[in-house]
Amino acid sequence: MDMQGELDRPGDPEFMSSLARGLAVMRCVAESGRPVTIADVSRRLGLSRAAVRRCLHTLNLLGYVGQDAQGYVVRRQALSLGHPYLSLNALAARAQPLLNRLRDMLGESCSLGLMEEDHLLYVARAETARIMSIGLRVGSRIPLYPTSMGRVLLAGCSREAQEAYLARTELRPLTGRTVTDRAKLLAIFQQVAAQGHAVIDEELEDGVRSVAVPVRGRGGVVAAMNVGMSAARVSMHELHERILPALREAAAELDG
Repeated sequence: MDMQGELDRPGDPEFMSSLARGLAVMRCVAESGRPVTIADVSRRLGLSRAAVRRCLHTLNLLGYVGQDAQGYVVRRQALSLGHPYLSLNALAARAQPLLNRLRDMLGESCSLGLMEEDHLLYVARAETARIMSIGLRVGSRIPLYPTSMGRVLLAGCSREAQEAYLARTELRPLTGRTVTDRAKLLAIFQQVAAQGHAVIDEELEDGVRSVAVPVRGRGGVVAAMNVGMSAARVSMHELHERILPALREAAAELDG
């Protein structure tokens, strides 16, 4: 197949054709399932043999492909490229039974989320009867700043990263209680980092409050776990005395 149109974008001055070609060659070798030659890759991608040779030479030197008598094959180093994604999938799989157990124990909806660009991405969820008009499910993306998990994730970032996020984000009031002042949010992030949890009281949606705690890995905060509840049914005292300790215990089982 001729991928020349996908590998060259003359109208985009920021597009790196050399990088696109290298990744395409890497993908071609990985998807072949057998040793491939320079001629094989050239024919499949519609690239010149000289360009393919340079790509494979570079990938070989970096340890992503290897060469034997039959051609080029993927080497173990290539697995490192997908490790973060696979790790997050593994984290979600480990979290699901914990969320189910926590939901059954507390009678409240529980979720696991992580930061994807400037949004909170839900990667695991155990739901009770819906209390929010916002439909939340695995794969949902919502703003970081008015959510308990979002604030936990932002609290795990550097001050510079927090300020950069707030500078490029439109901070809209979603309810009459949503904090949108940048200075106040920075102070909240600092408080969340110090106390190890975040509480949202009707800032994302009227009548809903939630509490979140961090899930930590080798690199710091890698995800957040939360419990959402009705503000009319669960008091702030009960949130701190009953919900938060159980949530901390469940999140601690994911730390690693």
